[in-house]
Amino acid sequence: MTNDDAETPPEKLHLQLPVNVRSASLAMLAMLAGVYAMQWASAVLIPLALGLTFSVALSPIINRLQRWRVPRALGAALLLASLLGSLGWTAYAFSADASALLESLPAATQKVREAVQDARRHKVGGSAIDQVQRAATQLEQVAQDGNKAAALGVTRVRIERPPFDIKDYLWSGTIGLVTLTGQAAVVLFITFFLLASGDTFRRKLVRIAGPNFARRRITVQALDEITQQVERYLLVQVFTSVLVGVVVGMSFWAIGIEHAVVWGLVAFGLDFIPYIGPMALAATSALVAFLQFGNIDMAVIVAGVVVLIVTLSGQLLTPWLNSRASRMNAVAVFVGVLAFGWLWGIWGLLLGVPVLTTVKAICDRVDDLNPIGELLGN
Repeated sequence: MTNDDAETPPEKLHLQLPVNVRSASLAMLAMLAGVYAMQWASAVLIPLALGLTFSVALSPIINRLQRWRVPRALGAALLLASLLGSLGWTAYAFSADASALLESLPAATQKVREAVQDARRHKVGGSAIDQVQRAATQLEQVAQDGNKAAALGVTRVRIERPPFDIKDYLWSGTIGLVTLTGQAAVVLFITFFLLASGDTFRRKLVRIAGPNFARRRITVQALDEITQQVERYLLVQVFTSVLVGVVVGMSFWAIGIEHAVVWGLVAFGLDFIPYIGPMALAATSALVAFLQFGNIDMAVIVAGVVVLIVTLSGQLLTPWLNSRASRMNAVAVFVGVLAFGWLWGIWGLLLGVPVLTTVKAICDRVDDLNPIGELLGN
């Protein structure tokens, strides 16, 4: 090897990517427009998404009733009526315990605040006499400033807050309750009509796909995959949430936490919200445990029990139950849940995973969208 060859730098390799700047820019603008449209039309999209999710979850029961010679409309009405009746009876049966639990939360918060202030006061090292002395010094300083302002002829302005009017709060609460009731009624009707219609919209989507047999076959496969994955996700989620609620209730009863049954119901509901729900359950249960026992150790124990139960359910049981289905990427699920939570609030947290599952099933069947499905997959 000569000196010229040694001094010659190696040839750089350039990676050629098939990227069209114009197409990428248009896709980015379309995505931003879609996000804005989803947020703007949330009042319509949220009930529609909830109704679709509930209809997919309840369709196997309606199909079984139809095989037993029960009309779909009648079966859907009976099923929804029984579910609403069960929900109302549960709420009425545990309303007293739930009210007592909610009334204890402000007292728990106040007690935690006092404990933090006491700890901070002891950390500073000042005694009660020192605190009184500092308060007297501050009052004296305020009085001197007021005298100086009066001597200079400055008019002191006092801002008075408007008196508390309970009618305003009752009116805003009534408006919120009416809005929630209206949305629940819309979701109920959408679910009923989708269950009663059966495969009508499925056949329409297949016909819309085009006259080509290959397109119709791909559409049928995509719809079947979406239905199977959403059904499996909801079935696994309901089973694990029930199990988490039962284990949390029994654990709290063994520890001695008051209203353990209500805590089990709360754990069942919050387990449907990925990441955020278990964190809220651990924080509130630790707060109430600190109020009940007056000991920070018991609060840590209760929070640790909740974290242990949720971790075992989310990291061991749920992946094992979903082993036969195409699993989602944990990072994609977390980012997607945060995005839908930002778009639709608490409903976005509930609908994030089913929507991502549907998007992945579609992307896996469309060649141009396969990269997105690969990113969402595990």
